[in-house]
Amino acid sequence: MKIKIKRNLLMDELNKVSKALSSKNIIPILAGIKFELRDDTLILTASDNDITIQTKVKADNKKLTIEKEGSIVIQGRYILDIVRKLSEEYINIEVIDSVKILIYTDSSEFNLNGINTSEYPEIDLSTNDNYITLSGKDIDEMVNQTCFATSTDESKPTLTGINIKAVGNVIECNSTDSYRLSRKFVNINNEHLKDNFNIIIPSRNIVEFSKIISEKDNINIYIFENKILFETDSYIFQSRLINGTYPNTSNLIPNDPMLSVTLNINDFYSAIDRASILANDKEKNIITLTIDGNKLDLKSTVAEIGRVEEKMTVKNDSSEKIKISFSSKYMMDAVKAFSTETVDINFFGEIKPIILNSSEDESLTELVLPIRTY
Repeated sequence: MKIKIKRNLLMDELNKVSKALSSKNIIPILAGIKFELRDDTLILTASDNDITIQTKVKADNKKLTIEKEGSIVIQGRYILDIVRKLSEEYINIEVIDSVKILIYTDSSEFNLNGINTSEYPEIDLSTNDNYITLSGKDIDEMVNQTCFATSTDESKPTLTGINIKAVGNVIECNSTDSYRLSRKFVNINNEHLKDNFNIIIPSRNIVEFSKIISEKDNINIYIFENKILFETDSYIFQSRLINGTYPNTSNLIPNDPMLSVTLNINDFYSAIDRASILANDKEKNIITLTIDGNKLDLKSTVAEIGRVEEKMTVKNDSSEKIKISFSSKYMMDAVKAFSTETVDINFFGEIKPIILNSSEDESLTELVLPIRTY
């Protein structure tokens, strides 16, 4: 095996696959990245048994030249550090005596011990004819607008993932930690979807995937019994799925609010941010909101520190009044999920969920549960 490759290109590809490396893996070889040179293509693969990432780069004699085909597994930590710290435009990688790796430029040379690829686990990255296609932009929005609401409590494994279900030509994406809920709808072209699906993807995995995609990517998504595979022309990302039944969240979102106000997102977010300055303790980051006519007050009191009050003027056509408390962090997360200029805050009572949506983007709904302060 022997190649000459542009350093920046190799660095980009290594950064993608390295997201599947784990220093805690009990299988030592999975701390390595598999290099394969075949059919005028450089194929890089990394896996931690939870996710697998594979990238492909075609030889073009400018960015990548393949002089000899072959394969080797190189320790991920070392190849990443070496490529990152080299300054030359091109890097040469050559395998000598089956498992000896020579990495060199005009001014630097590294000799590493590699591992024969016959020891690398067989990973099935095959596809089928049952899939949907989404843009990178759709997936990126879907992840960023929902993943923050997943749980970190491993005793409730289904809530540590994002629930994605396809019915007809719509995907519904839900995440909840029992205290808040995020729901996103995405329209799809379902011409290749033979069966509807209802799956749970680990939040960590889908977040890692969102870091390598481009908004311009067209991504084919294949659903299997225990895994999901995302494919483009240049890379594959595969993740396990979480077994279990996701709770039915449809009945959590009430209808017919007693009071609704429309607020500028930046103004509302900044007001909550300032009101929560004193409430830096996760257990005490409670904000109390009061609406009376066109006046909105945000208050936060921490007995041993002091008190903050923020005032806003709102358009309110209702004679109803509301006083309700909530987590400032949860509310800020929900508000930040919107990419619109305004957000509609809907109130149903002092102990009922607060619903956020926007007439500028009807595909997203956020729910925050109130906190009793008495």
